[in-house]
Amino acid sequence: MAFSFANVNSEAGLKKLDEYLLTRSYITGYQASKDDLAVYSSFSAAPSSKYINVARWFTHIDALLRLSGVTAEGLGVKVESSAVPSASTPDVAEAPAADDDDDDDVDLFGEETEEEKKAAEERAAAAKASGKKKESGKSSVLLDVKPWDDETDMAKLEEAVRSVQMEGLLWGASKLVPVGYGIKKLQIMMTIVDDLVSVDTLIEDHLCAEPVSEYVQSCDIVAFNKI
Repeated sequence: MAFSFANVNSEAGLKKLDEYLLTRSYITGYQASKDDLAVYSSFSAAPSSKYINVARWFTHIDALLRLSGVTAEGLGVKVESSAVPSASTPDVAEAPAADDDDDDDVDLFGEETEEEKKAAEERAAAAKASGKKKESGKSSVLLDVKPWDDETDMAKLEEAVRSVQMEGLLWGASKLVPVGYGIKKLQIMMTIVDDLVSVDTLIEDHLCAEPVSEYVQSCDIVAFNKI
């Protein structure tokens, strides 16, 4: 199944990609894949910071490529060439079906779901209520959360981690990574507002303190990138 994206070097393409990434950490799935690499490679330059979600994603993928690379296969994506004027290219949802192959294409920029609309409205309301500057500093952080032993319930561990809520903290995608001897660790992404959240305080006073410490033995920062 192929996923179609508009030209990411155009204003229209960037706007739609920013809307798409509002509730997602990656292009497809819950970890960086070759789909992210395909879209990342289509950029002629780093995106403007006014596209907050695209800038966050671009910075994170750039950091992953520098640290360890991206190996997951993904689902396959198509990105329009920058040589094609975006104004003359119809959205996938509006294009007439001509071949059977078109049935496999999915328009990722279709109508927003109620959940996506609600998330966007909540973010806008929170930003307005806070009274803070619109361009406040943010960071994307990847954490390693380690359990006490192989008998630790990892589902309850992740539930306990995500139960930590505070202003300026948004939990993202996560996955379990084998460590050895049957033990797995939790890798989880989070986006923070720098002025509101201290990662060191978050770890010491919340993730490694009761009641979360019932499941969490230690927590380490794997990657920390400004958005």
